[in-house]
Amino acid sequence: MWPQQVRLDGLVYTTLAPTLPAAERLEVLGRDGDGYVPFAYEQLTAAYRHIGDDAAARTVQLAKQRRHRTTLPLYGRLWGHLQDATVGYGFRPMRAAGWLAGLLLLGTLAFGLHPPRPLKADEAPGFNAFAYALDLLLPIIDFGQEKAYAPQGWYQWLAYLLIVAGWVLATTFVAGVNRAVSRP
Repeated sequence: MWPQQVRLDGLVYTTLAPTLPAAERLEVLGRDGDGYVPFAYEQLTAAYRHIGDDAAARTVQLAKQRRHRTTLPLYGRLWGHLQDATVGYGFRPMRAAGWLAGLLLLGTLAFGLHPPRPLKADEAPGFNAFAYALDLLLPIIDFGQEKAYAPQGWYQWLAYLLIVAGWVLATTFVAGVNRAVSRP
């Protein structure tokens, strides 16, 4: 039984007995009278990794970022909420894949209903809304659609959004997958 308020700065886990879900141990970290103490989260993460529970370790790291967000100024909290919702601070890379899929669907529908004009009508490949949206979203792949067509008005802003979101989400997804694969 833990007291209502605890002081965990300097806490070192030697074992996790009994092995509880991360959510139960995080509740205790939330009671720290000193507020946000990153060391306690790092120690709990290390303890879960030591016993081979990477999912719990990621849950603790995500909770650490969320708790840290409460200490930031307004602009930092807003940016933190955006990172949390889109990619779970990098600990939930599949969220990035979901956002990419949703944006691909949005781009395909928008450009399918309102195709952009070709830059050079006699040289442009046949327009494909799916390939065009994918070309905008994925920074490395080139289907030749983005360079051949020029959207106008609101659709130009949608193209900009897809390009920026694609860079951010694709990079986050690759980094998250790389982190998951390269863990010992």
